[in-house]
Amino acid sequence: MNLKFMNNNILPHHQDAINNLVKEYQNDERYEALIIGGSVAKGYAKPDSDIDFMMVATDKEFKNLQKTGDFFINRTDLTDYPNGFVDGKVIDMDYLRQVIDRGNEPTRAAFDGAIIAFSRVDDLAGIIHAIQQYPEADRDQKIRKFYSMAFIQNWLMGEAERHDNIYTKSRAASQLVLFAGRLILAYNRVLFPYHKWFYEYLSRCNAKPRNLIKEMNQVLNQPSVKNANRLFESVRGFRDWNIIDIEAFHWFMEDVEWSWRDNKFPLEDW
Repeated sequence: MNLKFMNNNILPHHQDAINNLVKEYQNDERYEALIIGGSVAKGYAKPDSDIDFMMVATDKEFKNLQKTGDFFINRTDLTDYPNGFVDGKVIDMDYLRQVIDRGNEPTRAAFDGAIIAFSRVDDLAGIIHAIQQYPEADRDQKIRKFYSMAFIQNWLMGEAERHDNIYTKSRAASQLVLFAGRLILAYNRVLFPYHKWFYEYLSRCNAKPRNLIKEMNQVLNQPSVKNANRLFESVRGFRDWNIIDIEAFHWFMEDVEWSWRDNKFPLEDW
């Protein structure tokens, strides 16, 4: 199935590049589908943005690529604008099925707004739609974790200021912003898109504290107890999260400080 499309929000030179991708690969028997993602699909593209895409390979081709480790397609010859290029990753159908089953939020968000440029896959649109859904099963647990981590980082800012520790101030500020934001995303059932599009996705949230992003920026620009407290209290007071302070401390101890007891380590401890 070949899908001819023209998104009115896509700049003409980006559309030309996508059309060139389709012409280049739609008759290549090694590939079953071409999915456009990234800023162009999400509607955040700038004139010089590249074209991000995912190429769905046949099982045979994907196994061949596994032998070489070459899963990337990066070309400048398919674009005609300054500094333009196409930047793709090769995946397979098993990957898509795994994303539906257990994909994390940034992986799911990579398919947000995705455009099927061509496909020979049955119901690829349905598969992508399933990927895009917010994972409800662990939402309540995430909300408790994100709230608790924001609470701890606000407390840690106080310790950093007391000891005049600039490194800890900086880290507490960025972590407080991250987990306060992730808490609001989870509450609104909006996927976390990883850091690049974090603020853009927060702006989608209808239910959030007033001046949230302004207060987040204030913490980042001027890490201090005053600014951290203002941000955290705006989030704490937004609704009843049903988590008392001692529960937040207890969660941090068991799930972060004691994570090694379950053979799990935070990434920064690897």
